Amino acid sequence: MNAPVGLSTGAEIRIANDAAPLAVVLVNGGSARAVPGTWSATSELLTTELAPRFTGLAFAEVRYRVKTWNELDSCLADARAALDVVDRPALLAGFSMGGAVSIGVSAHPSVVGVLGLAPWIPERLSLEGLVGKRFDVLHGSWDRYLPGIPGVSAASSRRGFDRARSLGIEGTYALIERGLHGAAVRRRSGALVRLPRARAWVDGVGERLALFEGV
Repeated sequence: MNAPVGLSTGAEIRIANDAAPLAVVLVNGGSARAVPGTWSATSELLTTELAPRFTGLAFAEVRYRVKTWNELDSCLADARAALDVVDRPALLAGFSMGGAVSIGVSAHPSVVGVLGLAPWIPERLSLEGLVGKRFDVLHGSWDRYLPGIPGVSAASSRRGFDRARSLGIEGTYALIERGLHGAAVRRRSGALVRLPRARAWVDGVGERLALFEGV
């Protein structure tokens, strides 16, 4: 795994294929409680699987200072700082709360589009930064919030996507049948555990990266 690079905010990124001319910036989810940022298991799995395949793309994973939707401005600042360091045309891949963070910083001049991975898109979130850019969504059909188990319903991300389409924003919405909330979780040991339908997540993201790499 590549060594982390510190950001001006105190957050970190780690980058694979750093010499590539285009970048995918992977933005993590969060929680209601303010806890220290961690590396996303889903982002790590996607990077491990896809970076060797897409050598023309740099994969930059973001670790927030604090990961919580109750301090969203802090997470937005971390994502903007990551884009400044990456400093090349970038596709934001936002998982869960990272979907809201990615949309929230999508007006950054480096951003060419957002790929929401089971994205949280609250009704109060402005989508204006996406105008003139692509917005694609992948969501597991079995994803949902359960007590003590994080999740985002596909119905809620569909409402956010439809709201974007009403603004004339181009993109696609696709369900991963029997997919859960993301592609992987992490054991206490740090090892990744692939969730059911992880291959469908990897392949679905890969299809969209192929379009981005071909721009």
